[in-house]
Amino acid sequence: MSSIFRSKSRKQYHAFWETSVTKQPTCSSKSATRREINFKVFRKLLRKSKLKAITIDIDSSVVNVEGHQEGAVKGFNPKKRGNRCYNLQFAFCDELKAYITGYVRSGNTYTANGAAEMIKEIVAQIKTDDLKILFRMDSGYFDDEIIEIIESAGCQYLIKGKEYPTLASQVTAPTISFMKGEEGRETTELFTKLDTWDKDRRFVVSRVLKPEKDRAQLSFLEGDEFEYFYFVTNTELPSEKVVIAYEKRGNAENYIKEAKYDMAVGRLLLKSFWANEAIFQLMMLTYNLFLLFKMDFANGTEYRQQIKTFRLKYIFLAGKIIRTARSVIMKLSEKYPYREMYEQSFA
Repeated sequence: MSSIFRSKSRKQYHAFWETSVTKQPTCSSKSATRREINFKVFRKLLRKSKLKAITIDIDSSVVNVEGHQEGAVKGFNPKKRGNRCYNLQFAFCDELKAYITGYVRSGNTYTANGAAEMIKEIVAQIKTDDLKILFRMDSGYFDDEIIEIIESAGCQYLIKGKEYPTLASQVTAPTISFMKGEEGRETTELFTKLDTWDKDRRFVVSRVLKPEKDRAQLSFLEGDEFEYFYFVTNTELPSEKVVIAYEKRGNAENYIKEAKYDMAVGRLLLKSFWANEAIFQLMMLTYNLFLLFKMDFANGTEYRQQIKTFRLKYIFLAGKIIRTARSVIMKLSEKYPYREMYEQSFA
């Protein structure tokens, strides 16, 4: 058995916790204060990473409840239709896998509700002259107000559009030509606006052939054998790369799953709505503090490992804790393959 001693670096994390959490002033807007703490931790992650450009994914997710928690009502709930639920709003930084901000909402809240205010808060908290921000969202956030706020903040956006007749009629016109890309994908561009918009914007349109069974029926409509996808953006990426960049939004869905199942965010069991909101913010604070720890002590590949994988490697292991008058000793097997990280973090 080999011995690994308690770390003096742990004091640094205790000090950070003391200044960031325990000494915050009490006020009526406690939820805003907790979000401010999470912003503070994220800014620390951002400074340590030295990134000059980031992608922020905004998305929502449903949390089922079985009791009668405040604010839990019937809403869009694909897994348990008709069940009471909460609707959580998340904002993640894709490059850092980090939580930026978010909050708990009633289960019947529409996807984009509050997104405009969230974007304003994010810009106010982290935007600097030397940081480029790209906001990436699905069609639930395809909204003129949201786009205008991002434009006015000097940021970029990539949002999946909805197949409104205004767009569909243009892409099927004979004058429109598509360029062939990867994986059977074809793309084109439009500079147009919806009926309720004040100005034209850049749309990238991607199309792929429908499955053979869906195009077996004869159709007299031009282009009806294709399935179309619409993206509005103010980036300068080529059309094909716009589509590829949007497909990476799936990372955010994985981050949400990790928070829900590995950090137990999916179990908000308290009766009070604001108590559940507080638990949610504290869970996500722990999530980011864990990323901060990994940034300091883990290698590049381990930084992006899921929490459950990290637990299996470093926490669920055989060992002995020995307490003496002046120290605490943890004894592990000499053949334990990951002891180097313990030695580094506890040195």
